[in-house]
Amino acid sequence: MTILVTGAAGTVGRHVVGQLLAAGADIRAMSRNPAEAGLPVGVDVVEGDLLEPESLRPALAGVDKMYLFPVAATAKECVDIAVQAGVRRIVVLSSDAVNTQYEIAGDSVDDHLMVENAVEAAGVEWTFLRAVAFASNALFWAHSIAAEGVVRTAYPLAAQALVHEADIAAVAVTALLRDGHAGGKYTITGPAAITQVEQVRTIGEAIGRDIRFEEMTPDEKFAEMVQYLPEDSVKMILGYFAIAVDTPDAVTSVVEEVTGRPARTFAEWAADNAASFR
Repeated sequence: MTILVTGAAGTVGRHVVGQLLAAGADIRAMSRNPAEAGLPVGVDVVEGDLLEPESLRPALAGVDKMYLFPVAATAKECVDIAVQAGVRRIVVLSSDAVNTQYEIAGDSVDDHLMVENAVEAAGVEWTFLRAVAFASNALFWAHSIAAEGVVRTAYPLAAQALVHEADIAAVAVTALLRDGHAGGKYTITGPAAITQVEQVRTIGEAIGRDIRFEEMTPDEKFAEMVQYLPEDSVKMILGYFAIAVDTPDAVTSVVEEVTGRPARTFAEWAADNAASFR
């Protein structure tokens, strides 16, 4: 039987595809733009859009397991179609936001819970990957680092347990290929919580360059971010950083417990992505 990977061209999805391929699994990758997905040669890439549930039907032929990228608006319809097609195991990319009691989490909690609830109600085996912030969020600094050798942001001492996207994928692949993970609600983190200043220093070490950290006030950062993000999202992000100064992200051992190998460090992520900062 075949495993369908939705969101296959995404930050985590492409790692899921690559690791399933390396494991010899029979996979099918779904993307809205197969020609631009940039996936390995030989992968069966089909067109489909989670916002258009009916488009999933061709992709689901012969599929019994699925990695599901979360799209709350159509989650129930997509899951219903998948179950009708014969899918019996679904691994969901969710978020640690569903674990938080902070009001700042807002719609993020509702959206991810909507997807989880749709899958849980479907009567199939399921595993939820409740990942903390991705290490790839540091790519927002790539332009200023490459162009000026500087990072400008607020809350320099906010400490995050950033997770390497390949580790999220590794947990997903294990849950897809091996039994024993049904009903798992896995909070996936990196191996340590490190401050934003430490993240910048680590990226500098990876590219062999000193990078300045210029602290902005929260109000200055807010004014900058609302130029490209909704106000509610900016409030949520900055609220999270404010809390993370005194209450760093909790670290879990889920990656090692599930996959048998330690979670990758932020330094490893920085080395893997050094070219993006040069």
